[in-house]
Amino acid sequence: MSHAFPVAPVPAAGSALKQHASWSPYDDNGGTVVAVAGDDYCIIAASKRLSTGYSILTRDQTKILRLSNQCVVASAGMQADRQALHKMLHSHHVTYQFNHRKPMSCNAVAQLLSTTLYYKRFFPYYTFNLCAGLDEEGRGAIYTYDAIGSFERVGFGCQGSGKELIQPVLDNQLKAASPLVLPPQQWLSSLPLDKAVDLIKDAFVSAGERDIYTGDDVEILIMTKEGVKVDVLELKRD
Repeated sequence: MSHAFPVAPVPAAGSALKQHASWSPYDDNGGTVVAVAGDDYCIIAASKRLSTGYSILTRDQTKILRLSNQCVVASAGMQADRQALHKMLHSHHVTYQFNHRKPMSCNAVAQLLSTTLYYKRFFPYYTFNLCAGLDEEGRGAIYTYDAIGSFERVGFGCQGSGKELIQPVLDNQLKAASPLVLPPQQWLSSLPLDKAVDLIKDAFVSAGERDIYTGDDVEILIMTKEGVKVDVLELKRD
């Protein structure tokens, strides 16, 4: 007994194949964020180019949410989701300040960001986040995240389109303690502040040569007990 298998019709000469339109709610608008923590400082930097595909939408889009002089959140990825996430965090921070008469600590903001991302785990924010600042003892603190809120405290971190280019440079130059060593070691950079800033600038210059989504300007926030200093690094504009 023979079985007949359906045969796809062959389009006539000159006719085009019909394709269903596809649509995604997500778009990666690129950008790179980097942070390095020291014993008495924390540096966080983010590129300001906003792109989609091969088009540059703007050359002056900040990716850093400055909540206080002790804590900031930097996010690469989709612009719409980043704005929604930052608006949510800012709203919670304002409410906390009103109720407690003081800004949230960096550790508290890190936990808030984790909870906010996990709340959206079934339709996640398409953002790649770092939370950075100074802890209660004045030491640098950096928290890195996955898409749904799992996080850990690290001595340096990188997220975004240039991560594959910058992270190996940081690994080589800063040499954090192995996560396999027990008990866990609290790692902070031993570099002087000016050397750490130069390292971040060199890393961005290198990434800008290969990553088309990292370019134009880099916004650099240097956080110490004296306050926050803002610096700008100009990259290639092509």
